[in-house]
Amino acid sequence: MEPTFNDYVALIYNRFEAFVQSSDAVNKIGHPYVYQQQSMIVFFMWMQFKNIYQFKTQWRWLTKHPESLSILSWTTIPHRTTLSRRYKTLYPVLQELITFIAQASQSLGEQMSGKHLNEDQSLFKAQGTVWHQSDRKVGRIPDKLRNLDTDATWSKSAYHGWVYGYGIHLTSNQAGFPFLIEVETASFSEKSAIERKQACILHHLKPETLCGDDAYTQAMRIRRWMQQNVILVVPALRWQNGRYAEAYHRLIERDADLAAILRRRKTAIEPIFDLISKLLGTVGQQKQLFRQGIRNVRTHLALGILSLQIAMVANQVWNMPFRTISCIKGVFA
Repeated sequence: MEPTFNDYVALIYNRFEAFVQSSDAVNKIGHPYVYQQQSMIVFFMWMQFKNIYQFKTQWRWLTKHPESLSILSWTTIPHRTTLSRRYKTLYPVLQELITFIAQASQSLGEQMSGKHLNEDQSLFKAQGTVWHQSDRKVGRIPDKLRNLDTDATWSKSAYHGWVYGYGIHLTSNQAGFPFLIEVETASFSEKSAIERKQACILHHLKPETLCGDDAYTQAMRIRRWMQQNVILVVPALRWQNGRYAEAYHRLIERDADLAAILRRRKTAIEPIFDLISKLLGTVGQQKQLFRQGIRNVRTHLALGILSLQIAMVANQVWNMPFRTISCIKGVFA
């Protein structure tokens, strides 16, 4: 037996209720809403699976499907401006919820364990045309340039090449289960992302290891994290000389578990970005988005990651293959 649409909705509501009851979350949720946060999350996830992105179109869909109001526990249909406003403010809640679900799900099995984590970035192309860097630097928009996302920035990766858009900085475990996210413009560096996440990683998640590519190599960070009993496992290609560097490389080479973690890094996290892309419906090498503007894109990408997380929790509970997404896509579509 596979989970139904109602099962997924109940799972989201259940996890959100536990999230609100947690001591840290209560103070951050704020005043009660007419349209509760958990129902907004379900609704926007629902619309995302249906590829309905315009808020006016979402409002029209609600008017044509009044039966959906009972699922969302709404007595009236929110105005399209309400939908737009709430969507733009949802990202911080989704960030907190994703981390809460990750920590609360570890008892479900080894595939949810936070003992060994991975860190990586994936770029997504902005919706619409691109803003050439020479024009962007001086704030000049050519007359014939239309449908331009002015919040996006440029960055280059080995796989995507040059991309004008945004990036997901994802912390996940060895099975690909998401633990932490940061969504920023493409030029936001891996160094800045890991610094922003550092306190949560060291003091709340407390993994034994966190593995990343060479972009995360920094001698002081490696040494500081070791003092906190967290080993930052990186190729350290840019850190070769000196007794501390030599000792670090010996540690990675001689510890079979650490060496294996480093070897498995790509297969542990890179396929997860492919699953997120499939859940979002982004196609092509550069994975063009369906939203514009940093506030919309943050929620858009965070909903994709939450969808993957909920799918994985359901897969674990219903004893299905851990990384399958066909079931959740089928029931929400």
